[in-house]
Amino acid sequence: MKNVGEAPQEELATGERSTRNRVARSILDHGPSTVADLAKRLGLTQAAVRRHLDALAHENVVEPRDQRVYGARTRGRPAKVFALTDCGRDAFDQSYDKLAADALRWITEHHGEGAVVEFARARIAAQAETYRQAVEAAPPEARAEALAKALTADGYAATARSAPVGEQLCQHHCPVAHVAEQFPQLCEAETEMFSALLGTHVQRLATIAHGDGVCTTFIPRSGGTAPQRAQTTNSASASTAGRNPA
Repeated sequence: MKNVGEAPQEELATGERSTRNRVARSILDHGPSTVADLAKRLGLTQAAVRRHLDALAHENVVEPRDQRVYGARTRGRPAKVFALTDCGRDAFDQSYDKLAADALRWITEHHGEGAVVEFARARIAAQAETYRQAVEAAPPEARAEALAKALTADGYAATARSAPVGEQLCQHHCPVAHVAEQFPQLCEAETEMFSALLGTHVQRLATIAHGDGVCTTFIPRSGGTAPQRAQTTNSASASTAGRNPA
C-alpha cells in the first residue's frame, strides 16, 4: 500500500527532470553559478541542487569550473561554479549551427574573409535598429540596462551591472556561439554595434565563443579604463581560456 502523498514512479521521474531542466535553465540565464546561488534562485536545498548537478554533469550538460576573477584577486581559493557545456548549450536553440557555419565557410572560400565581415556587419545592422530605439529612449545612466533588456528579448539572456569605473554588459546565452567560435567576425561586429549604440568605446573581456561562461563587455564611464581579462587559477580553466578569442 502506498504512503499518503507518494507519487508514482513516472511522476517522480517527470518531476526530477523538470527540476533538472530548471537548474540548467538558471545557469543559462545567469551564467556559471555556485550551488548556493542556484539553491537561492530556485528555492531548493543545496543538497538537492548538488544531486541535480551531479546528474547533469553525468549527462555532460554542465561541468564544474573555478570561478573566474575579474580585476584583483582576493585571498583563498575561488568558488566552484557550474557552467553549461557545449552539449548543454546545444539543447537551447542551436540546431542550425552547422548550416550557418557551412554557409559562412562557402562565403569565405568564394568571396574572401572581407565578405564575412560585411555579412556580420549587415546582420548586426538589421538587429541594431530595435536596440537603438530602446537605448535612445532611456536616460544615459540606464542605457546599458536598456540594451540588456533588448538583447534578452532576442534570446541573449543579458544583464547589466556596475563595475569599477564603468559597467559590465553580460550575455549569459549566445544563440550563435558555436558559429562565432569559427567566425569571430560575428563577435567583432556585435562589439562595434554596442560601441556605436552607447556612444563610447567598449571592450570585450570574455566571450562564450572563446570558452568563457558569459560574454562580458566592459562599458567605461568617462575617463575609465577597462580591467584586464579574467584570470584563472585552475589549470583546466586556463587551458580553455587559451583558445583563440572570438
